[in-house]
Amino acid sequence: MRILSYNIHKGIGGRDRRYRLERVIAVIEEENPDIVCLQEVDRNVRRSSYHDQPALLADYFNAAEKLFQLNVHLKEGGYGNLVLSRWPLKSKHQISLRLNRKKPRGAQMVVIDTPEGLLHVVHWHLGLAERERRWQVNHVFEHHLFREAENLPTLVLGDCNDWRNTLANGPFRQRGFEQVTTPASRFRTFPAWLAVGSLDKAYVRGEIIVRHARIIRTPLSKVASDHLPLVVDFHVGATPLEDAMEELTGSPRNV
Repeated sequence: MRILSYNIHKGIGGRDRRYRLERVIAVIEEENPDIVCLQEVDRNVRRSSYHDQPALLADYFNAAEKLFQLNVHLKEGGYGNLVLSRWPLKSKHQISLRLNRKKPRGAQMVVIDTPEGLLHVVHWHLGLAERERRWQVNHVFEHHLFREAENLPTLVLGDCNDWRNTLANGPFRQRGFEQVTTPASRFRTFPAWLAVGSLDKAYVRGEIIVRHARIIRTPLSKVASDHLPLVVDFHVGATPLEDAMEELTGSPRNV
């Protein structure tokens, strides 16, 4: 299975500042993900031609389910987080991560009914200050809606804004999560045209086997947004079906 996380910057290129949602769509389509987690998605905003981006993206990718979280309200419309899934959502929750008077942020928590079993996905866009981010992560992990599904295989990902990579050895390690996006030097995503910061991260806990994680560095991805997308290939379950078949047949599988 494949999940993609991408701060699409409202469909506006990081360098040319042009609104071209089709570039973002092409970057995503090339990867053919089963689950798409997007940050900074516009709805009814002038800069993005008043497009309803959550609806446009869900229609284009023929998503079985979509969940949009409007975090930042503007004079006209606003923007936030979007989850698209190839498979049904058994549950879906959204909570505010706004701390005091800082910029509104949010987290989405969904349980997806995948072919390999139930998967708990937490998708978020964290704040710019380290104290703020630590509060946001702990707020999610201590929230009763998170605890409802914490026994399921859990994958947490999104734009973490964690320049110094301090969250992995803090609240994540304390709760038994393993960082997928390490070492940071291999997962630099910002700015897209000359990435130096590893801001977009993924963490797993429970029966999840990560096959491969990578940053999409293509000529198109370097101009479509100000972030590069993150892709994670994984299985849910202690023993993936392919491994079980290999053990039974003794023949290697194609990867």
